[in-house]
Amino acid sequence: MSGKATVISPANIAFIKYWGAVDFDRAIPTNPSISMTLDACHSRCTAEHVDGSGDDEVHLAQPDGSLTDAPESFVRGVRNHLDRIREHTGRSGRFRIATANSFPMGAGIASSASGFSALAIAATRALGLEPDEDELSELARMSGSGSASRSVSGGYLEWPAEGSGDRCHAKVIASADHWDLKDVVVLADSSEKKVSSREGHRRAASSPHFARRRELLPARLDATRRAIAERDFDLLAPVLEEEAIELHLIAMSSRPAIFYWKPPTLAILETVRELREAGCPAAATMDAGPNVHVICPAESEEQVFDAVSRVPGIAGVIRDGVGRGPRFSDEHLA
Repeated sequence: MSGKATVISPANIAFIKYWGAVDFDRAIPTNPSISMTLDACHSRCTAEHVDGSGDDEVHLAQPDGSLTDAPESFVRGVRNHLDRIREHTGRSGRFRIATANSFPMGAGIASSASGFSALAIAATRALGLEPDEDELSELARMSGSGSASRSVSGGYLEWPAEGSGDRCHAKVIASADHWDLKDVVVLADSSEKKVSSREGHRRAASSPHFARRRELLPARLDATRRAIAERDFDLLAPVLEEEAIELHLIAMSSRPAIFYWKPPTLAILETVRELREAGCPAAATMDAGPNVHVICPAESEEQVFDAVSRVPGIAGVIRDGVGRGPRFSDEHLA
């Protein structure tokens, strides 16, 4: 049996962060996280299932439509994930994979979330299977990228979902239509970061601030859930910034320390503070990287974009917002 499928799957930005794990191999987090699914920042993955033995083929699709060999570390991660999918589904055979991103890879904008969720969805569809979102969330998590579990659906998600137990999947807590928030992504540095998120998770518990953050999280989770339910940006904004700063505080105080910020990062954060002081609703958050996501209501997007575009030294700005989740495409990469 052979089959082929192409999926466009989005990145997500965490409001409450996933930072630290109790099981690194299975990507079981130390705490629940809440995220917003994006739209413009996405990965496109074509998976073709072929009967027979042999190694899975993994390629990167270039803007001109050509395919190039992927780096060995990337190939190894994809093949490991495909092995888990074969084990989970009880299917054999090999895959031909081609993938591409609409945004810089490995720069702290959740390219592993979009990439591995796209791979999980495309590979299972190429096998002729149609798992529900709970199962897809689990399969995406099995890649080792916990944030991938939050990219299989649109809107606002919490992971692990209440009652998911050992299955540890994400659940939608509000649809994309519920609240039209925007994300103006400011690139302080578009190059691949030197310390991976996975390594950051491993070092997190060595920080003296790690335990204190866990004590503060229940109140932050409650506030974030309420802010989303009530569409209350004033309630959401301080939590976004507290979480972002503490993730990096923990990274910087881990053993050994991790410094993700670049000089433009501080300038972007200062610009967001100035916007807010001038009456523009906006809040900054960051994942494990130097780049800043400026979350804002739709009505302030233009003002935010104009301001951050003038920050010296930035590598670019991506206009994004809450998205509806993965979708299938007939335009295959291979």
